[in-house]
Amino acid sequence: MNSLINKKVKFQDLGVKDYQPTWDYQEELLKQNLDIKIHNRENPENLKPTDNHLLFVEHPHVYTLGKSGHESNLLANENKLKEIEATYVKVNRGGDITYHGFGQVVGYPILDLENFYTDIHRYMRDLEEVIIRTIAEYGLTGERSPGETGVWFDVGKPYARKICALGVKASRWVTIHGFALNVNTNMKYFDYIIPCGISDKQVTSMQRELEKEVDYAEVKNKIKKHFADVFGCEPFV
Repeated sequence: MNSLINKKVKFQDLGVKDYQPTWDYQEELLKQNLDIKIHNRENPENLKPTDNHLLFVEHPHVYTLGKSGHESNLLANENKLKEIEATYVKVNRGGDITYHGFGQVVGYPILDLENFYTDIHRYMRDLEEVIIRTIAEYGLTGERSPGETGVWFDVGKPYARKICALGVKASRWVTIHGFALNVNTNMKYFDYIIPCGISDKQVTSMQRELEKEVDYAEVKNKIKKHFADVFGCEPFV
């Protein structure tokens, strides 16, 4: 089986794309890997390697609610959603409610963790590490907050704030969903939710912290570099 371990990651930048078709695409890639795993279980004499993917996307305004979330954390009614040109989708990832929108880098790794390690907790910490290393290149010191996923600033202080949200799902060690890093995000859209169901902490962006607009494409390139380093994957194909 070791000869089947595949650390190559196929990278795609989907540009600006609505949430639902992007989620459908993730599910399609997930199913391809699950089908390979079924094939391997039924055909041990003809084993096939699974694939790994990293998708980048910028979503139009959308609020997504995780399976353990509470709908009451969405503060906008249907009329308000229309007014601010936002949609609302219930999803099958972990976590509560979050916002995706323009100026935010959303990353969806579809990894077969059996190619890397079988540890979801480590996977979440590694995603955080990718972002921590990325924003460090801009002089920003990201932190982890005990018991809360994501990347934060000033943990344990009254002005603690989150810059990157995480939410994932795994089936037979194949992951979907991922992370959302606020780069040049319009932070007003967070006023219409209780982000991640946490009412006593704020959200922020690289633009807000640095007090200037950030090169969006440059941030994506830095995330790719640190993702490859943290996960020890071979160069993107």
